Amino acid sequence: MGKVFLDGHLQVPPESIEAVLAALPEHTRLTRAEPGCLHFEVRQSSEDPTRFLVSEIFIAEDAFDAHQQRARASDWAKVTAGMPRHYNIRCSDDGNATG
Repeated sequence: MGKVFLDGHLQVPPESIEAVLAALPEHTRLTRAEPGCLHFEVRQSSEDPTRFLVSEIFIAEDAFDAHQQRARASDWAKVTAGMPRHYNIRCSDDGNATG
């Protein structure tokens, strides 16, 4: 089983940017502490402040699935509910792919 890579962006309405920025540090801290999280970054685009760029790498599909389950029940999920997510998710076949 290989690594799981997620890249893309979250589109945040202008009126929700402050709430997203306030919730982001805790979401980042919790995610980075999860077993199997190799990389996690969400950052506001310098070109479009309503676009938050997302990059994740998990050691395996089960770790990624556990992250998704935890995140769905989190404060982050409440703050970002209904916001469009534009993500590409891919898996490496041998676990040696790089992001």
